[in-house]
Amino acid sequence: MRVFRISNNNLSGEIPGEFFKSWPELIVFEVQNNSLTGRIPPDIGLAKKLTVLCIYMNYLVGPIPSEIENLVLLTYLDLSENSLSGSIPPSVGNLKELDVLCLYNNNLSGEIPSEIGNLVLLTELVLSKNSLSGSIPPSVGNLKELDVLYLNNNNLSGEIPSEIENLVLLTYLDLSENSLSGSIPPSVGNLKELDVLYLNNNNLSGEIPSEIENLVLLTYLDLSENSLSGSIPPSIGNLKELDWLDLSGNNLSGEIPSEIENLVLLTYLDLSENSLSGSIPPSIGNLKELDWLDLSGNNLSGEIPSEIGNMSALQALILGHNQLSGHLPDSLSQLPNLYFFSILSSNLTGMIPPDFGRNGMLRLVHLGSNSFFGELPQGLCTGLALQEITTNMNNFSGALPSCLKDCSALSRVRLEYNYFIGDISEVFGVHPNLSYFDLTGRFGCVYKARLSSGQVIAVKRIQAQDTEDVEDINKKSFENEIRALTEVRHRNIVKLHGFCLSGGYMYLVYEYLEKGSFSNVLYGSEGERELNWAMRVKVIRGIAQALAYLHHDCTPPIVHRDIKLNNILLDSEFEPRLSDFGTAKLLGLGFTSWTSVAGTYGYMAPELAYTMRTTEKCDVYSFGVVALEIMMGKHPGDLLLSLPSIATSVENDILLNDVLDQRLTLPTGQLAEEVVFIFEIAFACIQEKPEKRPTMRSVVQEISVHTQAYLS
Repeated sequence: MRVFRISNNNLSGEIPGEFFKSWPELIVFEVQNNSLTGRIPPDIGLAKKLTVLCIYMNYLVGPIPSEIENLVLLTYLDLSENSLSGSIPPSVGNLKELDVLCLYNNNLSGEIPSEIGNLVLLTELVLSKNSLSGSIPPSVGNLKELDVLYLNNNNLSGEIPSEIENLVLLTYLDLSENSLSGSIPPSVGNLKELDVLYLNNNNLSGEIPSEIENLVLLTYLDLSENSLSGSIPPSIGNLKELDWLDLSGNNLSGEIPSEIENLVLLTYLDLSENSLSGSIPPSIGNLKELDWLDLSGNNLSGEIPSEIGNMSALQALILGHNQLSGHLPDSLSQLPNLYFFSILSSNLTGMIPPDFGRNGMLRLVHLGSNSFFGELPQGLCTGLALQEITTNMNNFSGALPSCLKDCSALSRVRLEYNYFIGDISEVFGVHPNLSYFDLTGRFGCVYKARLSSGQVIAVKRIQAQDTEDVEDINKKSFENEIRALTEVRHRNIVKLHGFCLSGGYMYLVYEYLEKGSFSNVLYGSEGERELNWAMRVKVIRGIAQALAYLHHDCTPPIVHRDIKLNNILLDSEFEPRLSDFGTAKLLGLGFTSWTSVAGTYGYMAPELAYTMRTTEKCDVYSFGVVALEIMMGKHPGDLLLSLPSIATSVENDILLNDVLDQRLTLPTGQLAEEVVFIFEIAFACIQEKPEKRPTMRSVVQEISVHTQAYLS
């Protein structure tokens, strides 16, 4: 018998040692992909003419017999995907004709024997997915014919030996999932034939060597989950054949190099969980083949570039946990294949683009912990493929998209801390797969109701934390507070008609305002069509008058605590009305519809970062932010960051032409003077120190003096 091949069957039992005693002329023994058990018989060493030995994909146990050293003519040895144990015998170094050595996916332990360096004809060495320990022997540098080196998924430690630079024919190098330390040797740049380089999930440190630019044939580069530091070398842009680039989970800093635009064949880019700063380069939009982009968990700032909308192949866009600003660009609606979108905790504001989701592909949408407002677009779940949606910790309002009730795969929903309205049970009561559903916190259902008299009212329903506590302990205090609020009378404050407690819920009855939230108007089409400069100044004056009344004409004074666009409503004549005044006092009365933090991030006074004590001056600060937002047509987050110490007048280095709402024609004449004055007032209100801010009464007096003639 010279050739024995019975691979890919369902053979069981042990390999008989008699085979090798009886067949001294055997040159090929292939029994891979069966169900063989037991050990490799030591008698295998008798088949000294063997050139091919393939026993992979069986259930063999025990050690590799040392007698294997006698098979000196072997060119191909594959014992992988068994349950072999023990160490790799040093005598394997005697098999000097070996071309391929595969021992992966066993239970081998101990060190890689240095004698492996004797196998100078080896082109493939695959020892991955074992429990090998110790360091990579420097003798591996002798294997100058190596094309493939896989040592991944072991317990290897120590540094990557510099001798690896000798493996100039290497195309695949995988040292991932070990405990390797030290830096990436610059000599890795000598491996110019490399197609795949995996060093991920180790303890590597230091900078990414610039010599990596020499690996111009590289298609896969994964250095993730290490402790690499420094910046991403701009020379990485030379790797124009790259299909996969993963640098996530390191300590990389600095900006994303613009040269990354040269990687036009890239389909996967993950730079998440680093300390990258600066803005997202607009040139990233040139990566037209990219289907996965993850930049989350960094310190990136600035706006999301609209050029991302050019990435037509993009399926996943993950930008959460950064310091971004501005709105979501409308161009995101142009991504036809997007199914995963995550922008958690990124300081974004504005409304979700109206056409977002109309590609019909969205399955995972994470918008939580930002300052988004307005309604969720009705097209968000057009394709009915939605599986997860998280909108928590925002300022969303209005009804939920009606198509949600038809998304049968929906399994995770977070809506808490928003201002949605409607009957939630109608939307989510029929989802059998819904395993995570959170409506706690600031979620208060708001109903539009019509009385028998024909009067239209708004009814807000708020759930109590503990019905018994409210009914028995705090009921009297609660009623006293609400009665005081119903006595508030001002043309710029929403009228609270009354209240009741029933079944663990509090119901507040308000007057109904036709135009709804000012944020919806400002950021909608009416913001350009109806809200001219004079109208905006009028709205700001009305808000100031409302706050001055609450602070100075109510006994005791009422601190609003949550001034923002979403709490400003408009009537049919665009007259502003302040809503949700005084409700913060209900925090101590067992109700959960307002966060314990006094206000909304982006509008909160800076002193609330270290104290929970709210004063009228906290409202003054929030008013200043709102005034700027109304005049700028966007949240002034970037402007606030650039003005650490703001004077009470508009400084020369602040060019109003650049920050005013670009949708409107620039004001002229007396109107321009009024606009400049509003900015001066706003800057005075957002002084860092509370005692330097004016009172709302003085703000109203100043605005009245400067604008009465023009607005009356």
